[in-house]
Amino acid sequence: MELTSIKDAFDRVAKKQKLSYSKTQEVVDKLAQEIEKALHMIQEAPPDAPLDHKSIVSELKKKLLEIAPISHLEASQKEFNVALSKYPKALEKTLNPPDMSKAYRNVEFDTHTVNQIIANFFYREGMFEIGDCFIAETGEAECSARQSFMEMYEILEAMKKRDLGPALNWAVSNSEKLKQVRSDLEMKLRSLHFLEIVQEKNSAEALDYARKHIAMFAESCLPDIQKLMCSLLWNRKLDKSPYAEFLSPAPWNNAVKELTRQYCNLLGESYKSPLGVTIAAGNQALPPLLKYMNLMVNKKQEEWQTMEQLPIPVELSEEFQFHSVFVCPVSKEQSSDDNPPMMMSCGHVLCKQSINKMSKNASKSFKCPYCPSDIDATQCRPLQF
Repeated sequence: MELTSIKDAFDRVAKKQKLSYSKTQEVVDKLAQEIEKALHMIQEAPPDAPLDHKSIVSELKKKLLEIAPISHLEASQKEFNVALSKYPKALEKTLNPPDMSKAYRNVEFDTHTVNQIIANFFYREGMFEIGDCFIAETGEAECSARQSFMEMYEILEAMKKRDLGPALNWAVSNSEKLKQVRSDLEMKLRSLHFLEIVQEKNSAEALDYARKHIAMFAESCLPDIQKLMCSLLWNRKLDKSPYAEFLSPAPWNNAVKELTRQYCNLLGESYKSPLGVTIAAGNQALPPLLKYMNLMVNKKQEEWQTMEQLPIPVELSEEFQFHSVFVCPVSKEQSSDDNPPMMMSCGHVLCKQSINKMSKNASKSFKCPYCPSDIDATQCRPLQF
């Protein structure tokens, strides 16, 4: 549900209402001021002096016409009414979305696989009781990843309590695997422990800990280690030092994110939930698909059920673009394992089959379609995205 659009529409109505109220108040104040001025002239006139009531009223009428209250109020009220009339439409559109079943396709799903995906989602989000209930009601076997995610959340819960023991034990036991993926998780955790020692105002113990557990990361994390060592000079007033960032929640949050990412990585799982990503991407793709189906009412319904590719382009945001796709500018075909993108000596890229065709299987040079360079097919290299 697009709550943002409702809020924006409501904010526009509120803004116009405030503007209309302000304008009305301004006009009323001007009218009251002129009326009070006329009354004052009548009330303060000397009893023995003749008073021309008609001239005073005539002058008042002239000034009221100059203020033109109706024309001023009509303009602001009209703007308010326009915004107000659009709000129910935005509300109805959001609270009564189009029928999603129009974009439904008769696709056969493996129920067991779907159930396992849903259960996996509950466990990786830390909702173990819900996951167990779901498994029990569907009659599925226990999800294999449950115990692993349970261990991960036990480590994360300990970190919330500023207990680094379980996290450090896990990082040390998997240090070789973390090195292979160039993760600095252990360094992050060691740094947090070092800062805890520093805050206890025990510099000698902190230095000893750094020599034993942090110096080994000097090759890859030297700048971070230098900052940690310099923070010792401010150990009694670190909050007022150039290294006050060490006391913020950011280092802990970064360590939690890195531990979660690497834990999932070693499990062979993605950092983000596949089910969550799929639903979020589907939420972006659904509106254009529904629009297409509404335009094609009673047309191509059978084709829609058998299509292997989407009939219209669906633009997804960058967070859902996991694999780069290259389309050859010559053949207009998408690259594949058998027809990979090849970088030519001039820097431009074509697919392998196009290069072979233009060079007659590397038997002669050819002109690049984009620049005047002569290309030798044997010097073209595969391009990896």
